[in-house]
Amino acid sequence: MSALTWTGLLAIRLRTVRGAALALGTLVLVTAFLAAAFPRGVDAYETRGVRHALGAAPPEQRTVEISVARGDVTAADPAAAYRAAELGRQDRAIRRQFEEPLRVSGDQSLYGVRTTKALNARDSWLPRLEGPDPAMSLYAVADLARHATLTRGRLPRGAASGARTVEAAVTVSTARTLGLRVGSQLHLPGLTVRICGLLTPHDPDGPYWAVDPLMAAARQDVSAGTPPQKYWRAGLLLSPQDGPALTATEGEPEKFWRYPVDASALTAQEAPRLRDRLVSLEHGAALAKVRGVAGGGALADSAVDGLLDGFARMRAAVAPVIAVAAFGIGTVAGIVLLMTGALAAARRGPELALLRARGASLAGLTGQLAAEAGAVALPAAAAGGGLALLVVPGERVLPSLLAAAGTGLLGTLALPLRAAAAHRRPRTAARADLATARPSRRRTVAELTVLVLAAGAVVALRRRSTAAGGGVDALVSAAPVLIGVIAALVLLRLYPLPLRLASRPAARTSGLTGFLALARAGRAPATAGLPLLALLVALTTASFGGSVLAGIATARDRAALTAVGAEARVFADKPLPAALQRAVAAVPGVDDAVPVRLSVQAADDGGPPLYLVIADPPAYSRLARATGLGAFSAAQLADPGGDRPLPAIVSPRVLARFGRAPMALQPEFGQLVIRPTAVRTDTPAQPGGDFVLLNARSVARLHPDTYAEPANGPTLLLLSGHSLDAGALRAAVRAHTPAAGPPLRLALRSAERAALADSPLQQGAERLYTAAVVAGAGFALLALLLSLLQAAPQRTQLLARLRTMGLPPTQGRRLMVLEALPQALLAAAGGALVGAAAIRLLSAGMDLAPLALPGASGGGALGAVRLRTDAASLLLPSAGVVVLALVVALAQAWLSERRRESAELRMGERP
Repeated sequence: MSALTWTGLLAIRLRTVRGAALALGTLVLVTAFLAAAFPRGVDAYETRGVRHALGAAPPEQRTVEISVARGDVTAADPAAAYRAAELGRQDRAIRRQFEEPLRVSGDQSLYGVRTTKALNARDSWLPRLEGPDPAMSLYAVADLARHATLTRGRLPRGAASGARTVEAAVTVSTARTLGLRVGSQLHLPGLTVRICGLLTPHDPDGPYWAVDPLMAAARQDVSAGTPPQKYWRAGLLLSPQDGPALTATEGEPEKFWRYPVDASALTAQEAPRLRDRLVSLEHGAALAKVRGVAGGGALADSAVDGLLDGFARMRAAVAPVIAVAAFGIGTVAGIVLLMTGALAAARRGPELALLRARGASLAGLTGQLAAEAGAVALPAAAAGGGLALLVVPGERVLPSLLAAAGTGLLGTLALPLRAAAAHRRPRTAARADLATARPSRRRTVAELTVLVLAAGAVVALRRRSTAAGGGVDALVSAAPVLIGVIAALVLLRLYPLPLRLASRPAARTSGLTGFLALARAGRAPATAGLPLLALLVALTTASFGGSVLAGIATARDRAALTAVGAEARVFADKPLPAALQRAVAAVPGVDDAVPVRLSVQAADDGGPPLYLVIADPPAYSRLARATGLGAFSAAQLADPGGDRPLPAIVSPRVLARFGRAPMALQPEFGQLVIRPTAVRTDTPAQPGGDFVLLNARSVARLHPDTYAEPANGPTLLLLSGHSLDAGALRAAVRAHTPAAGPPLRLALRSAERAALADSPLQQGAERLYTAAVVAGAGFALLALLLSLLQAAPQRTQLLARLRTMGLPPTQGRRLMVLEALPQALLAAAGGALVGAAAIRLLSAGMDLAPLALPGASGGGALGAVRLRTDAASLLLPSAGVVVLALVVALAQAWLSERRRESAELRMGERP
């Protein structure tokens, strides 16, 4: 056969089966897109995470600073080493030492000379807090004009060499605090400074000003003597030409160069190399090069490597959880592709058997089938991979290309390999019914191997946990998939048994549809079990993934509730205004506003302090029941009357420390003798703390005068309700905040909940997991749809034959439904049960804290975050499988009823 003839035959074949080719191409395209998009999606959220880790840090933590102390300057003319021109030359040389991916923000860089020891200003007119003189730090820095606006006066000019008087500018904030103005003179040890200008920083929160806050504003400090005394500290901004003048002072000047790290173009793949660059700059070869430029005593310091270490720990903690999703969806997609090839091989079984009987070689037949599938699958995989590269942002290309290529290769080889296995030798046609098929020895060995792997994976996951570190373990990550595969194999072996048992009583009934449906289900080809395998693995993956997401949501809700104690919390350091409770109670969504007196009491045993909670029992018990934090009955705090000890609800730690014997407390309004009567782990006013809860009415009875004083009023207001109007609540709190005194603070559970999901690394990982769950459910439905469409022509012809024999349309529809239901119901029930079993088996080894809570890596205040069985994740995909099976069966029956029987019965005769 010539090449032209072979190519023409291939083209004719593809034109003949346009529908099957289009379906295969679509499946491969979607699968290749998902496979190529997954690694790019991981890269994208990890890159956002590392940029957020550096960008959200304070300016002083994301800079590289190089300094040279006065004693390390060994030049023949020390003063020359502090001149502006020399510092500028060294700045340019140091920048050239920085190698990718260490990028610095040039417009926020700073270099110059500064004093490391404060100089006291002895001028009597300067304000003093508690006696000590104000202390000044001097900065002779470059680029001052680019980072500040001159409000009054002029910028400082360099003094003559050896002059004892220099000019300086200060910010408007510093001048206002210390009472400085243009022309003021400050007399420092060895130097007189004259104020020549007032400045307003362009970006006070930027690295230029914020790394050393003294440059921008004066602040209070405390002396080291006894007793400690407060005093003012401030910075004076000199001309960069006055650097040599600082060497004559007692301020121990040093040269410095400060470079903010630019993370705007940093990628997650570059983060390890950036850390290596920084470590080398601080302790290695790069530091030696810098010392060759700045001086032998140069030191480099940066907190960026610590930020990168924190990101790496979070990334390593999240990766095993994401790997579970990757293995799950990858396995499901691979099974569906293999199932598609197996179904195609079964559909073309008579054709391939005839070719083998007429002398077609196995290699030639396999090559022809590979060419047919490859002509569709490979271009579709290329299109899917290319679409992922265009649509999904990311840095690495090779993993996506390999994933798309693997998908195309699997789509190409699934059909020929299955056909080669089924037609190794020419054989006579024999029916292989699902109900009577006997598994081969090879299948038994393969199933036992998978069983051993699944058991090992479950044991390893329960022992190691996903938070154990050490990277991604393929066996551990594949545990949910292996459990689904084992369950599917068991169900495949058990599936014929109920069919055989149900067919016997059905054969003795007078009805036709039940017996015929069971008979056809039992006589389905052995390949009909492949959709069941795909369905169970897909449903297990979707259920497991949904439970992961439910566990994350539950952990965040619990953490937010623990942080706030209620839906909202209004508190202050002093008693709240009396009208505040009425104002917030009127806010839409607020059901109850409970005032609480919360004070801290020193413990007699020298341990942690006790939190004394005094509230009205009925209102507080309603709040505790609504929040689920230590619910109790108001009767447990009933006033005993007289001088008997007050009943108290305490935390377990308080009970362990003091027992149930009466004990005395000494709050502001008088002594209280209490006796623990009940124990609760949490309470809304102080979740998880060492608390003592008392009846406010009992305390008021014992100390009526002092308890009623305004100074002893409630300091805490806890709000319960649903869908609180946060804007109205903030407005009410602002309206009742006193002009003088401590401000009122508002904490919202919804805001705390949102803050817990604010990390881009966690957000991206959660979205990726959600996409994997949705894709798994989609592949499950696709597997069922493919299996139903595979048998659609035979069902249609059966209905046509039965209608010629007088079968009513109602019974025809019933027959279609009953024939489709056994496999759908088995897959749905099995998927839900296996999903629940997988969650129970693997929950001990799945720690979701890195995904659920910022900064967590396997515990924390709430402990490990475990899987939570989610009914919706277990039941909805399974219900969708049953509904889809019913819809397809009814649609097929409806379409068949509208066709003529003669057309349906002659379909097999069409070319």
